[in-house]
Parts: sequence; C-alpha cells; structure tokens
Amino acid sequence: MLKHCADTEDPYTTVEVKNPNTRDASFTVKVSFKDASGFTMATTSDQVSVPAKGTATHRVFAARVGDVSRIEHCDVQRRADAYE
Repeated sequence: MLKHCADTEDPYTTVEVKNPNTRDASFTVKVSFKDASGFTMATTSDQVSVPAKGTATHRVFAARVGDVSRIEHCDVQRRADAYE
C-alpha cells in the first residue's frame, strides 16, 4: 500500500507491506515512478522482510530515477510475491 509518493521535499516513496501468513516472509515490492504524462520514468524492486501476521514500512529512495521533481505519481504493485 502506498503511503507517500516521492517529491522534492521527501525524495523517498513510503510503502506498507502486510504479511497475512503465519510465518515470517520476505516480499518483493515493486514501485513505478511516473511523470505528468503517465510515462514510467523507472521501476524499482526491493525485498522487504515482514513478520508473521505483521506489517512493515519500507522507504524507496527515488533519486536514482533522475529528476525527482518530475515524479507526478507512484504505482505500487498491489500483491507482492512472498519468499520464506
């Protein structure tokens, strides 16, 4: 779930990952950064460890996509693959 899309004041995108499983797991989180025209400037993926039945907050540094001021929208893949 997207909590904050990167901008010039905070160049990090913040996502929340929930683990509905009864065991700890790592999830692959994919975030796409888009400009005002809808063009995907970049897509990143990170592994996030989440405890069983828990939630983890993860921040993705957006400066690696280029000019952060061009980011208009962030898309987060709704379902993440789990790796135990």
